[in-house]
Amino acid sequence: MSSSRRGLLATSAAMASGALVGCALPAGAARSPSTPFEVRSSTIPIVGSEQAFPVRRIYCIGRNYAAHAREMGSDPTREPPFFFQKPADAIQVVLPGTVPDHRYPSLTKNYHYEAELVVALSKGGSNISIDNALSHVYGYSLGLDMTRRDLQREMGDQKKPWEIGKSFDSSAPVGPIHPVAKVGHFTDGAIWLKVNGQTKQSATLKHMIWSVAEQISRLSQAFELMPGDIIYSGTPENVGPVVRGDLIEMHIDGLPNLSVRVV
Repeated sequence: MSSSRRGLLATSAAMASGALVGCALPAGAARSPSTPFEVRSSTIPIVGSEQAFPVRRIYCIGRNYAAHAREMGSDPTREPPFFFQKPADAIQVVLPGTVPDHRYPSLTKNYHYEAELVVALSKGGSNISIDNALSHVYGYSLGLDMTRRDLQREMGDQKKPWEIGKSFDSSAPVGPIHPVAKVGHFTDGAIWLKVNGQTKQSATLKHMIWSVAEQISRLSQAFELMPGDIIYSGTPENVGPVVRGDLIEMHIDGLPNLSVRVV
C-alpha cells in the first residue's frame, strides 16, 4: 500500500472517531466553550449552610419611602418608584461582627449612605402576580446602596443616565442571606442607620410605599426575573454624606447589624 493511501485511511479513521465522540454526547448537549481567562462570580454566604447564594443581577428601587422621595425632590403621591441596576460585582460581603474597610470611591466629594432591606430570589418569571410574588423569595439580608450623590445629581441635571453615581466598585455592601424558612418574611420592623454612633436614618419597613411583593410583581413586568436576582428595596429619609474614617452601622429588626468603616 502506498504511503499516500495509508495517510488517507488514517485521516478517515480519525474523522470517524471524532464523529463517534460527538455522537456520544446526550441529545441537545453542547460543550462549554473555553475562555481565555476566568471571571470571578459574585456570591453571598447563606446563613446555616455551606452553600453560597449566586448573584445574577442587582435591582434597586428608588424613592420607595415617602419622606425620602420628598427629600429627593419627588412627590410620592404622583410619581411611582422606579428601578435601576448595579453590576453583580458591586457586592461587598460584610460578615456579622466584623467591620471591614469600605473604600471611598474616586471622582466624588459627596458620598452618601442608603440603608435598605435586601431580597434574594430563588425563582424567576415574568408578570408575576402580587399574590404569588413572595413564593419567589429565597431569603433576606440588609445592605447599603452607596451613592456618589454629586455625580448622580450632575447627570440628572443634564438629563443623562446617572449610572456613574450608583453602579461602581463595592457600591453594594450586603450581609449574609437568611433563608425565609428560618426568618420568615419582613413586612414590619425597625430599620435604622448610624454614623459614628449618631442615628441618621430611622423608620420601619411598613413605611415602604410598595411592599416586597409589589416590587417583585412590578419588576417582573419589565424584566424576566431569574434565580440569583437580588432587590435593594429602597431607603428611608435622611440620606447623607460620609467621609474617610466614618463608621457606618445599620440595623433591621430580626437581622444581625451590618457595619463598615469608610477608608
